[in-house]
Amino acid sequence: MSNSKSALCREVTIINELGLHARSAAKIAELANDSTSSVWITRDDQKADASSIVDILTLACEKGSHITICIENKADLQILEDITELVESGFGE
Repeated sequence: MSNSKSALCREVTIINELGLHARSAAKIAELANDSTSSVWITRDDQKADASSIVDILTLACEKGSHITICIENKADLQILEDITELVESGFGE
């Protein structure tokens, strides 16, 4: 365990048939753009800025991919929860 101010994170699985594609990435970016600090998505050893659709798409997440969503500021906890819920719901698809 680190004593530093670590980011708050949630691990989720991509469940929708089309994976994490442009439309779903846009929904994540829209939520992330409302944050007070950075929101990150990681898959394996790749890290993407959640406010950037292009960055998210570089993760190439197909159905079944495990991703981790992290925020840097506790004030953005609702945004983390909203993005987590969005992914867990299959992006409403």
